[in-house]
Amino acid sequence: MRTWRIALSTAGILLGLFGVFRLFTETPFSHLLWLLLWLVAAVAIHDGVLSPLVVGIGWLLAKTVPPRARRFLQGGLIAGGPITVVAIPMMLRQGLDPPAKALLLQDFRVNLAYLLAVVATICLLLYALAVARKDAVRSMVGRLGPGS
Repeated sequence: MRTWRIALSTAGILLGLFGVFRLFTETPFSHLLWLLLWLVAAVAIHDGVLSPLVVGIGWLLAKTVPPRARRFLQGGLIAGGPITVVAIPMMLRQGLDPPAKALLLQDFRVNLAYLLAVVATICLLLYALAVARKDAVRSMVGRLGPGS
């Protein structure tokens, strides 16, 4: 097991170094500056906007949603957040490329709505299943009674 970890770690490090080498040897300097700006902006947006937003939503959920339902709602938000973050750039760039060059000719807003509806449906079904299971256990315990 340890040998596999060392082999995979070594392969990962070598591939990462190869990627960095290709980045610096095949990318124009102006693109590297834009990449650096993008990385700095990504960290600033994550630490300045997304993290406080997640903490605020978590605090609001803790104050308003019952504990049994909260975990399913949080799971849906955790799954829906990255889906939305990935979809936003595609929605903003939609229609900018000519149709012959466009990789995907889909309506990303509609697809995002479908995906979020699937996530919400799965969370609701899991919540309903948890409630039904807990109610079934309660009724079995109630039928057995304390003296059984």
